[in-house]
Amino acid sequence: MELSLYSASAPMFIRGLGVLSGLLDKAEASALSEAELFEARLAEDMRPFPDQIRMAAFGARSCMARLAGIEWPRTDDSEATLADLKATIALTRSFISQMPPDALDGAETRPITLKLPSMELNFVGEGYLTSFALPNFYFHLSMAYAILRSRGVDLGKRDFLGNIALV
Repeated sequence: MELSLYSASAPMFIRGLGVLSGLLDKAEASALSEAELFEARLAEDMRPFPDQIRMAAFGARSCMARLAGIEWPRTDDSEATLADLKATIALTRSFISQMPPDALDGAETRPITLKLPSMELNFVGEGYLTSFALPNFYFHLSMAYAILRSRGVDLGKRDFLGNIALV
């Protein structure tokens, strides 16, 4: 049986978003203040912790919508608390969870264009998912994890992997 684009995307995003939500739970339970967390970054030229959460959530939402050829729920990136970040994650999980698998029928070859400030990237659906969207999602998930670890939040590999389905 061939792996569908839906199977290679939706479950991965949903599980990763669950991981992000779990990371926020651990951050809340830590001794760090929200102010410290919202300024935390690994390097000066890097985006801070909340942006890592925002970009992971946005990347998952926009990827699924682009593959389906539909609009995605927009946020204004004004989350000011950990609860606000959790709400953004929940919005994204809900949007992806409600998308039926057949919404991505034919998406493997759907043209996808990303217009960035400094360039335009052109993909077809399968390449967009595998070479851009998933790696970008996991980059931001990894950075959120690493920022929290660097600040002493009690996290381990299981916190990053999330719920692993054993087959």
